[in-house]
Amino acid sequence: MKKLFTLIIILLITTAVKAQLGGGTTGVVGKISGIVIDSITRKPLDYATVSIYRSGGRAPLNGVLTDEKGSFKLNEVKNGKWKIVVSFIGYPNKTIDPVVTTPEKPDFNMGTVFIAPSGKALKAVQITGQSNVIETKIDKLVYNAEKEIINSGNATDVLQKVPMVSVDINGNVSLRGDQNVKILINGKPSGAMSNNVADVLKAIPADQIKSVEVITSPSAKYDAEGSAGILNIITKKSNMSGVSASVSGGIGTRQNNGNLNFNINQNRLSITANFGGNFTWPQTSLITQRTYIDTSNVNSGSDATSKIGRYSGRGSGSVSYDFNNFNSFTSSIAVMKFGFTNDGTSSNFYTSPNVNQNYLGLSNGKTTSSNFDWNNDYVHKFKKEGHQIDIAGQWSHGTTDYNSLSLYSIVAQPDLQSYNKGSNNEYTLQADYTLPVNDKFKLEAGGKTIIRRIESEFDNYDGVSNNINTDNPNNFVYNARTSNNYNYGQNVYAGYVVGTFTLPKNYALQLGSRLENTQINGDPQNTTVSLQPFTQNYNTYIPTVAFTKTIKDQTLKLTFTKRIQRPSLQYLNPFVNTTSRQSYSQGNPQLSPEVTKLVEFTYTTFIKSSMINASVYYKNTNNLIESISQGNVDYNVILNTTPLTYLHNTLTTYRNIGTNNSWGASFFGSINPIKILTVRGNINAYTYKPDPTGSFTADQSQNGTYIQYNAFLMGSVSLTNGFQAESILILNSPRRTIQGPGQSFNLWIIGVKKQFMDKKASIGINSYDPFTENKTFNTDIASSHLVQSSHVVFPFRSFGLTFSYSFGKVSFADPNDPTQKKKKGVNNDDLKETESNNRN
Repeated sequence: MKKLFTLIIILLITTAVKAQLGGGTTGVVGKISGIVIDSITRKPLDYATVSIYRSGGRAPLNGVLTDEKGSFKLNEVKNGKWKIVVSFIGYPNKTIDPVVTTPEKPDFNMGTVFIAPSGKALKAVQITGQSNVIETKIDKLVYNAEKEIINSGNATDVLQKVPMVSVDINGNVSLRGDQNVKILINGKPSGAMSNNVADVLKAIPADQIKSVEVITSPSAKYDAEGSAGILNIITKKSNMSGVSASVSGGIGTRQNNGNLNFNINQNRLSITANFGGNFTWPQTSLITQRTYIDTSNVNSGSDATSKIGRYSGRGSGSVSYDFNNFNSFTSSIAVMKFGFTNDGTSSNFYTSPNVNQNYLGLSNGKTTSSNFDWNNDYVHKFKKEGHQIDIAGQWSHGTTDYNSLSLYSIVAQPDLQSYNKGSNNEYTLQADYTLPVNDKFKLEAGGKTIIRRIESEFDNYDGVSNNINTDNPNNFVYNARTSNNYNYGQNVYAGYVVGTFTLPKNYALQLGSRLENTQINGDPQNTTVSLQPFTQNYNTYIPTVAFTKTIKDQTLKLTFTKRIQRPSLQYLNPFVNTTSRQSYSQGNPQLSPEVTKLVEFTYTTFIKSSMINASVYYKNTNNLIESISQGNVDYNVILNTTPLTYLHNTLTTYRNIGTNNSWGASFFGSINPIKILTVRGNINAYTYKPDPTGSFTADQSQNGTYIQYNAFLMGSVSLTNGFQAESILILNSPRRTIQGPGQSFNLWIIGVKKQFMDKKASIGINSYDPFTENKTFNTDIASSHLVQSSHVVFPFRSFGLTFSYSFGKVSFADPNDPTQKKKKGVNNDDLKETESNNRN
């Protein structure tokens, strides 16, 4: 691997030297920049389109979108006379012709470009922001959460409204039906995600989220992990000059949250801080479970209640400083703590030819987790625009403590007390190099190392007597055979090269190659349980291709990418978890990573104030990982322990069951049928038809081709006097495995908000499923000898009150004005965005 990195460094140096000695263009190129401002409100217009033509020409040569400050910059402009056209929904086009660049003055700063709304469209301008909730870019779709009317709760609630994303009742996230999603925060992985993604997302307040980036076909510069793609959650930070702050929150019948943002941006120094948290009122669910094993004629099940309460807190801060025009440094830290409690009662039964038992159960559990992510980023920019080196390092540390107590009314079912302590450390070092060789070719290359270390301590204590009817439930003895201490290590070494070609007639081609080496080792520490250490070492080559064509407001894109999904410790740990004496679980250290190949064709167009994004895709997944439940498992054989009453139970483990070929299509649209109304809708449908191999054909009970889907329909209304209303309907089909369908999930959200104090403050009310008190979720599993069902009734109806207030003094400065030493806007994300000037 050292040789690989040495080779990459040599290639980088050689390429850079060649570019400097003659690989670039011989002519002088420059840039055209400026700021687009509404002439009436004097506010910047973000996401306005700025196109460049030859002076007097009719066909656009290139184009960019303005940022949140209204700023734009057209790079790689040769000397000559040009025509600049600025267009924005509800405004007439603004044309400036000619704009002249010369060898003596290759950079042209247009200053402030004022455009005035037309008289007929003046009122419509106030609602066009709603159409910017969704953006499409060359390599991603962006959901701007901060522009939503309803933006309360936590990250799970936000993700439910993101196109192509679905979230089930347990908080598990899927992208186009695939749960193998790589979730990043501000472009970087978080160590907290290695414990429980669903719980981490519930701990992030919605008020902290600025946007969510959806990347279904990542290029080679992205990490290869996550067969479904990447979701990048961007938290709020200010890029304006001055001091600003905001406070927001919500109080409701289901959950409560609060959030505080503080920003200082002065000259070259930028300081941001954020504090937030949420608390969920305890919710009681009704759970019915049934299991039948035909080979031993065993029936078992329970009718239970489960009461869960959650809390979380998150704080973050960053300091950025530009030493000069070429060197910048940013240090940031995010700290998170969350936890939940679970108290339950159950009425249980177990019947077989020799046993007929009915008994009661009491249980309680408590989980607490804490985590921090510390990032340091250094950027060095060369004199040539876009030529730079990025060096980033991250340390993530997290701990999780879990303890539970289960008491039963009969001695034949032993009481159990469990303690699980885990710690996770993740170290990342990354270097990226970008070189625009000329106006037709850009080279990107880099390397990355990720080192993960996980320690898990799992201790079980058996009750020596029946405790449910006693006042002393602490009479427990340590059981070494059902306990486990485990160390797990994973190292990933990666290197990539990406070339982007700007071709004639608005074509563009991007080719990428990435090589990743994965080294895994598992080391059991408990000698009582006869578990063997294991190691894995494999290489994965990731080729990517993206081909685009732009025709005015239309973009066509054809992509090919390859992705992998590495199994986590939960999937690999061979220890048998017997916390539930009738249903065990066990990892599989022989698992291979899933490998997915994806071909996708996407079409995007803008028609006045409407937008359409449609795609069709084909996915081939090898080494498909699914959980397999088997019946008639002997507890005594597994643990080699004293015989117990219950001999025939179920065991759930993970297997590479075979392959799956899936065809899919997704559609997203946004329209403004009338001035005050915006309607957005998304539907994604795909096929599921796995081809299991070997012994797994006996576990398959689903033999047909199944169509699965997720969809939402959203309507928002902006009225006079600052009133806004929104309604969202979310639909998700059951997620299938070869053993049966899982839970479906549907949701209806409505809300009303009133803005006042020149939109600096707002107050609103919202409701989740206002006319349905409880929601029902069913799961059915079947194999050749096993039938299982789960029926959960969960309270979901809720009402809430939200508020927000922003204060402080900020100003919008011209970033191209040399008299103002404004922060240069260094991009510190691992995931670098494709530059706007390469869209064509």
